Amino acid sequence: MPTEHHFTDSAEAAADIAIRIATTLEQAIATRGVATLALSGGRSPRPVLESLSASLSDWRKVIVTLVDERWVDPTDPDSNEKLVRDTLLQGPAAAARFVPMKNAAADAYLGQPAAEADFAALPWPLDIILLGMGDDGHTASLFPQAKELDEGLSSSALTIAVTPPAAPHQRLSLTAHAILSSRHIFLQISGAAKKTVYDRAIAGGPVEELPIRVALCQDAVPVEVWISQ
Repeated sequence: MPTEHHFTDSAEAAADIAIRIATTLEQAIATRGVATLALSGGRSPRPVLESLSASLSDWRKVIVTLVDERWVDPTDPDSNEKLVRDTLLQGPAAAARFVPMKNAAADAYLGQPAAEADFAALPWPLDIILLGMGDDGHTASLFPQAKELDEGLSSSALTIAVTPPAAPHQRLSLTAHAILSSRHIFLQISGAAKKTVYDRAIAGGPVEELPIRVALCQDAVPVEVWISQ
């Protein structure tokens, strides 16, 4: 079962996540000389990333990348890269090495081989993967009913191109294999609707129904979940 951290206030939860991430990265640097962090997009991580930006002593030894990305220009408001650059990679944190998912290819399917090579060159296992979860139980860009879901759950590759069934933009996403090739999985849950989905997920059932079960219903990688109103 995941380790749960409960908060009545989402801002307090975000601050606590940032502290936990910073502590884990500091420990990784002390042990291995480098730390790796893969981040999700969306609204919920924004306060976490803003707080984290000033929480680490030496960002030069940190590699930051993404859990998934929309295949849009990095200046597009929907870009997760833009979110990370605008919130986390400011001030001292700008010294971190950032590895993007989006490249110059015309679409995510054409861009996946180059992205796969970039991700294979990272020092695995990654130290932290910070996941989010949609109301449909998707995590990363592993969507229920997406035609690529089975491949995303079973492939030995690190990345996969995805066309979401009900969301805009092609995506590039970490696979289940990549998510579970990490030392720590952190998950942020906010609001009653997502708490209901989370409770369904940890009760067990097909991963294809609620892909967040990839992380929650396994015991190979420790999982911590921050739950707030």
